[in-house]
Amino acid sequence: MRPWRLISQFHPVSIIATLAFALGPSLSVAQNLTIGISSDASSMDPHYHLLTPNANIAEHVFETLIQKDERQRLKAGLAISWKTVDDTTWEFKLRPGVKFHDGSAFTADDVMFSLDRPATIKNSPGPYTVYTKAIVEKSSPDPLTVRIKTATPYPLLPNEIATIMIVSKKAAATATTEDFNSGKANIGTGPYKFISWKKGNQTDLERFDGYWGQKPKWQKVALRVLTTDASRVAALLSGNVDAIEAVPTSDQTKLAANKKVALHRSESNRLMYLHIDTNRDKTPNVFDKSGKPLEKNPFKDLRVRQAISKAISRIAIRDRVMEGAATPSGQLMPKGFFGYDPAVKWEDYDVEGAKKLLAAAGYPDGFNLTLHGPNDRYVNDDQIMATIAQMLARVGIGVKVEAMPASVYFGRANKLDFSIMLVGWSADTGEASSPLKALLATYDRDKGLGTANRGRYSNTSVDLLIQKALATVDDKAREKMLQDATRLAMNDLGLIPLHHNVNVWATKAGMTYNARTDERTYAFEFK
Repeated sequence: MRPWRLISQFHPVSIIATLAFALGPSLSVAQNLTIGISSDASSMDPHYHLLTPNANIAEHVFETLIQKDERQRLKAGLAISWKTVDDTTWEFKLRPGVKFHDGSAFTADDVMFSLDRPATIKNSPGPYTVYTKAIVEKSSPDPLTVRIKTATPYPLLPNEIATIMIVSKKAAATATTEDFNSGKANIGTGPYKFISWKKGNQTDLERFDGYWGQKPKWQKVALRVLTTDASRVAALLSGNVDAIEAVPTSDQTKLAANKKVALHRSESNRLMYLHIDTNRDKTPNVFDKSGKPLEKNPFKDLRVRQAISKAISRIAIRDRVMEGAATPSGQLMPKGFFGYDPAVKWEDYDVEGAKKLLAAAGYPDGFNLTLHGPNDRYVNDDQIMATIAQMLARVGIGVKVEAMPASVYFGRANKLDFSIMLVGWSADTGEASSPLKALLATYDRDKGLGTANRGRYSNTSVDLLIQKALATVDDKAREKMLQDATRLAMNDLGLIPLHHNVNVWATKAGMTYNARTDERTYAFEFK
């Protein structure tokens, strides 16, 4: 018997077998594209929430100075070149002739305004200031040049600038987040103009014919929110959408065998992990076996964190929950990315070892806890939590799973309502500095550190290595520091890594998509 095996989410018999396939040889409406997306944005404001679904939509309308290819390598965007002027100053030459959707000219003033704006956003669930705090001064010697000064040498500035979308100062100078949601301030330089957002339903876009770059094929784009796996697959098979993201693992084999469908895959930099409250002396969601709240936070003890990690079979999650569409991990980045350390391995599944660690920590009979997470944000998120609950039960830790919509979950997580939670992190900068700085650095909102450190992990040695790496220009030396910081934090289990996802898109046959490591679903990259 496999005690952690989970019955898969119900599909009537099999969605592949029972649905009549209605895809025709050509798109239903010429030059129109409808994409089924798995998660809606929490806002149309491009600086409100550092979250992939938000950026996924916003980056159709807004652009960054530096863009990233499908492997997150930097390339020219609104800036045609960038260089260091001295140890602490970067100079960006802006692309001439670029127009905003309202016809106004793009200039250095828009860039400087956009770099200042994230710090003005109130109640952000995930502040973009993690990528702007290093900036201490900006100047513009002419309308197409921006100089950015940092307090110390900062080699990651181009990577981090590549996450900040440029808005129109004219349109957004007094705009609120709601003004972006309504479309009033939603004016960018991107290949698509914003038309409307029906929250939880659909975002509509229209091609911007004045775009400076290559014009996208599709005149009108609908990004239709289909949060359940079955609904996305059904929409593709019935011809109601032309493409879907986040293809469910349970249907990938059958879809791959269907000649009227094409699958497009890429490894992902998204880490799925458990964040744990390692800071508070008393944490709100742990109990003794009788249900009484524990007076002492067990997660402050490394042995308890190690026991939880040993109790989880990452191989089983890969094979039985993710159906092969994941790579088990014991660190922050997948193989091939900057900062990956081949010496850091994932924890072996070891039930008896976990029990011994719990006993040594003073919990020979275990304890109970509530595991929180979203049920509509990550691939198989609720199934992963249910499986972990079954695994932890084998070592004496009773788990109640509370899954909720991401729109509720992230707000509560940021208020530190949870003791242990399932989260995912995609490294927008393409290197280990991103999760180290956001997830494991000691929380300091003013410095833009630990902005997504929902467990409030703090380790002075890790902090020092992160800070040194962020000020080291030499790539080889910086990577070594990031590897050292990763090793320290993983040995201390500041968070518990589970796996990296594999990204899969499905389209009608005859269409192609340039599958990306960063999970972005860009209408302008469907051909």
